[in-house]
Order: sequence, then C-alpha cells, then structure tokens
Amino acid sequence: MTFDSNISVYAVFGDPVSHTLSPVMHNRAFEFTGYKGVYLAFGVKNIKNALISVRTLGIKGASITIPHKIEAMKYLDEADDIALKIGAVNTIINNGGCLKGYNSDGFGAVKALSEKTVIKGKNIAVIGAGGAARAVGFCIKKEGGKITVINRSADKGERLAGDLSADYRPLNDIGKMKYDILINTTPVGMTPHTDVMPVERRYLEKGMVVMDIVYNPLKTRLLTEAKKAGCITIDGVSMFVHQGAFQFELWTGIKAPVDVMKKAVLNAL
Repeated sequence: MTFDSNISVYAVFGDPVSHTLSPVMHNRAFEFTGYKGVYLAFGVKNIKNALISVRTLGIKGASITIPHKIEAMKYLDEADDIALKIGAVNTIINNGGCLKGYNSDGFGAVKALSEKTVIKGKNIAVIGAGGAARAVGFCIKKEGGKITVINRSADKGERLAGDLSADYRPLNDIGKMKYDILINTTPVGMTPHTDVMPVERRYLEKGMVVMDIVYNPLKTRLLTEAKKAGCITIDGVSMFVHQGAFQFELWTGIKAPVDVMKKAVLNAL
C-alpha cells in the first residue's frame, strides 16, 4: 500500500494500549479489502485532548478503550441511541469535524455468547462496572438475560445496577450466588498481569459458562481455571472481532471480512 496524503487514518485511544491487537485486525482488513486506510494505536491519558486531535488532524475514526469509554461521551457532538442508553462509547466516526459515538461492545458480546449458549432467561453475573460492563449488561438485558452486577466499588456497582434495573452484589458475595453465566468485563488478567483472576477457582462450577472479554492473552487464567473446573469457556477474541467488524463497516461502508480479521488476531496471539 502507498502511504500518501490521501490515506484515511484511524486510531485507538486508551491507557494502556501496548496489548491491543486492533491495529493488526483493522490493518489486515484494510489490506484484504483494498481500502486505503491505516490504523494506529495511541496511549493517551487525556481523552479530551485526543478527540481534539481527531478533529484537528482529520482522523476519520477511532476506537475508544479502557479507561476512556465513559469519559469520551462528554466530548462528542452526538451519539447513537444505543450508546446514549449505555452511557459509553467504544467507536467514533468523524464526519467533517462532527464526532459521533457508537458502542459495539455489547453487540460483540451477544454474538460471542450466542455462539455457545442461550442468553434468554439465564442468571448472569457481570463482573465490573465500567464502560464495557455497561455495554455488555445493556445488550444482554435486551436479549432477556437476568443480570447481577458484581463489583468491588459499591458506588459504581450500585449505579450501574440501577441503570440496568438489575441487582448489585459486592465481589465478596460471589460465593453466595447461583448463576449460569459469568462474564469478566474488567482488565484483570490482561497482559502483562496474566497471573491474576477476578474470582477464586472454587466459585467456578462444572457446566456454567465463563466468558472473559480480555483477549490478550487468549487463554486468561480465569478461562484456564474454568476449563479445569468443567465450565464452558468463551475467550475474548470472538467479541473483539465482532465489535471490530461493526467498526470497520461503519468507517468504510464495506462488508467486514470477519474470518480474515479473526485469523489475523489469532495468528498474532
């Protein structure tokens, strides 16, 4: 590909971003489809300044990741209905300096879960209360799942539970609960801190579904221990690729090469 002034630039903003495989996934999709674009990763602590740069530099679109998904909402010109209901964005498109936000995290989570289990009527424990937890919780509720928010911080956990009309329980109470599906939406276990997990193994029971939205490493300690316990496991790659496909199609207007994107991520991992 020739890199010149006509190339469309896309980016991911987060802190940290050293682990992200978004550039691998999106650049491979651009190459495969012949779209003249490039995708770069930027570690930023101030999302307001980063979004000013999107307008100033004419960056065509951006992914927003931890810890900026909620904060970024303040600096957009508009957001779609789903993002507004969730209260967090992970995708931005720049239309001539007008920034519009979307959220594809919940869409990706539902697609990944539906490949392995039925969501409707299931008791689902969502660990975390950040932007990803909001997106996952909102979309799972829409599919008929019964959600309990599990979080160390009562303030954030109770706020999210209230927004979802769901129950809240502190992390210490997880052993007192019965649930069919456990979803980790926190960065616990993500590279480079791969030796930790959000819950103790004794709370992972045979037959339950355990999903970790962390995709680097592919097999987090949570998923490794869950598999040993006889659980059905879902890694973060499927959700990551499905949400990335949503972004790609929004930015380019081209059908996303999902299999190509997934292969690129798995090869990198």
